[in-house]
Amino acid sequence: MSITVVGQQSTITGKIHLASGESVSHATVRVKGTDISSMSDKNGQYALNNVPYGNREIQITAIEIESKTVQLKVHKPIHNFSIAVSATGDIAIEGVEVSRMTEKKEMETSGFAVAVIETKEASLRNLTTNELLDRAVGVRVRQNGGVGSQVEYNLNGMSGSAVGIFLDGTPIATFGSSFNLNNIPPAMIERIEIYKGVLPSHLTGDYVGGAINVVMKKDASANNITAAVSYGSFNTYQADLSGMYRNQKSGFTTRASGFYTYTDNNYEMWGKFAMITDAEQRLKRYQRFKRFNNTYKSVGGRFEVGFTDVPWADQFFVGYNISDTYRDIPHGTTMAQPYVGRFNEYQAHVFSLNYNKSNFFIDGLALNVNAVYSKRNTYLQDTARTMYNWDGTPMVRILNGEPTPLVRRPGQGQQGEAVMTSIDRDIVNMRTNLSYTVAHGHRLSLNHNLNTSRREDEDLLNPNAIVTGNDRRTSTNIFGFNYEATTFGDKLRTNLLAKYTINQNHYTSSNGGITTLTNRNPGYGLTVSYNVIPKLFLIASTENTVISARDEQIFGSPENSILENLDLKPERNVNYNAGFRYTAFEDQRNRLSLYASAFWRNGYDKITVQAVDSVIVGRESDANIETTRYINLGKTQSRGFEAELTYVYNNRLSVLVNLSRFNSLMKVKYDENGRLNRLYNRQLPNEPYFMVNASAQYRIDNLIQKRSTVNFFYNSGYVAPFQTVWIDSDGWFTTPRQFYHDIGGSYRTPNGRFIVSVDVKNILNAEVYDNFGVQKPGRGVYMKLNYMLNNLTGK
Repeated sequence: MSITVVGQQSTITGKIHLASGESVSHATVRVKGTDISSMSDKNGQYALNNVPYGNREIQITAIEIESKTVQLKVHKPIHNFSIAVSATGDIAIEGVEVSRMTEKKEMETSGFAVAVIETKEASLRNLTTNELLDRAVGVRVRQNGGVGSQVEYNLNGMSGSAVGIFLDGTPIATFGSSFNLNNIPPAMIERIEIYKGVLPSHLTGDYVGGAINVVMKKDASANNITAAVSYGSFNTYQADLSGMYRNQKSGFTTRASGFYTYTDNNYEMWGKFAMITDAEQRLKRYQRFKRFNNTYKSVGGRFEVGFTDVPWADQFFVGYNISDTYRDIPHGTTMAQPYVGRFNEYQAHVFSLNYNKSNFFIDGLALNVNAVYSKRNTYLQDTARTMYNWDGTPMVRILNGEPTPLVRRPGQGQQGEAVMTSIDRDIVNMRTNLSYTVAHGHRLSLNHNLNTSRREDEDLLNPNAIVTGNDRRTSTNIFGFNYEATTFGDKLRTNLLAKYTINQNHYTSSNGGITTLTNRNPGYGLTVSYNVIPKLFLIASTENTVISARDEQIFGSPENSILENLDLKPERNVNYNAGFRYTAFEDQRNRLSLYASAFWRNGYDKITVQAVDSVIVGRESDANIETTRYINLGKTQSRGFEAELTYVYNNRLSVLVNLSRFNSLMKVKYDENGRLNRLYNRQLPNEPYFMVNASAQYRIDNLIQKRSTVNFFYNSGYVAPFQTVWIDSDGWFTTPRQFYHDIGGSYRTPNGRFIVSVDVKNILNAEVYDNFGVQKPGRGVYMKLNYMLNNLTGK
């Protein structure tokens, strides 16, 4: 007789993470008293196999974290057991960068011209997402005024439709104007990826200048709630609230976040456009006034429910976004004439579906699907006729010996014809990515991106009027292929891409017929990264592709003073980028890192903004540009470089300096009549071409209380003068030199739950301008309170 005893065994999987939810890679996870161990991957995931049933001690160790031992009763075949750990000395992992390659560094050395902004510290301060972007190397955020004003992003001279703006891989325009980078707080963001030139497969789209991808926080391994509220200059309120919950047993996960922003935007202006017209119609310039009729308020929420880390999905979420915004429009494209009574209201309802699964049916096959349907409405009202000065008083003229308010003709508003317009937009965006790892270091990807937009305008002032050209639709299908390879001992990384774009624009012409324009264009690109020595990476990329105009560039955007141009053609670009990343010095206390990149871009039929003279007949004021339209500029060429230096001392002091310098020139030598083009070899107007940013941060531990942390911050920015229009002989329309400084500080309590911060922006009250010479806020003081509650039970 023989007796066989079989001991029951279990598999334990989970994630190693900080209390804030950040993943911890390369941590050793061991079952104490056995030889069973594992190491967490770059996402913090680990797996322990063949663990005997019973009470077990799980030990976690790594250089950058405090060792931890936790108890687990092993009593079932599969355990999902995520573990929260603490960084050594209360320092975030990214601040202790050891020889392992972090996700940030892996992205930045992948061959793409990409920079990664991590928002951990910024989320504790009174900084907007746009302010973070404006400090990144080669990035310029073009904003027509203060909080809530129209924004355009410039990446080393490329802007408009050439640059994609994404939220978790979905074009952010899908979510509507009331859910944008102006009002998404950094606390809701995991990181920001800035690509210049070639884009990776998951962002394949109708872009060529690059893209900004905002990655929202998703890690639900540490159930938590975070909240923040701030108040500051110009009667600015901001608040945000977010929470994550995951049931460790079932994988059920829910995420919710919301924000509220309000500001009067009544900052002082004193530049060249700060002027009044007296009763004799004489201009008095360079006065000092507070902006008025400039209120902005926005509220929004994001709700998701689904499952994470379950056998049938790594992530599965259905979501709903809702947002509502009110915005006064204080002036047109320039500040030459103030408006009173012109305003916008935006609403958006967005439904989303996200599904991600690695090892989909077979090992090495991964499927990602991201589908979004957005229903948006924009209301524009402009019916007031009275004209105003920048001091808030009506303009007057002497009539029959008496001062009389100056009003526009009947039927006019502040900008052109009086309007009460409701614009409905239905947008569908669906991205599908199927990738297969053929062998170690070799992966193939197939991608498809569908984007459709339908717009209908309703004239509420004349509800019975027939609106010509009301049926306006665009549709874009993009098919992409990528081959990624890692060879020569993981030193050489290459990414070959090809795509084919089919774009269609439909609109009703003036005679009532339907016009359909179709463009079919191929494109291709290549990225290369080579690890020459352990700390030096050479990076290069090239791309030749065509991009189509966006719907607002073709059909106009009344709320943003953009006129339509139905003849707008696609733009083709040929781009080259080459650079390096080098850790020049690194020991236990010091780290010095360098980055530099040069680029050469050739554009054909470049889509760019053209200023349009006043649409109100009879205006007498100078430089009275109220509207713009997008046009094809012909051939352009842009060449330049960017560089960045980062120094860290003892993980307490960090200093960063970056600069970007380029020229972007008109290269059409002869006009249509064969005459020499007077704009040939001129710098494109309204584009800053030389920028420098510098920042420093210093941390002091145990200053007020034991285990408390105090941080001090400094930031400065410089923008060289640039012309705002093509020909500016007297310098009136040249944007002057700008040089500003910000300071701030924060205090974190010992338990890490409360953080109080104070920021003083533009402390010297410098004169700062942006798009088309619009003055930005001067000195502002802001205070913010953050609260974080982590490690909520999720059993």
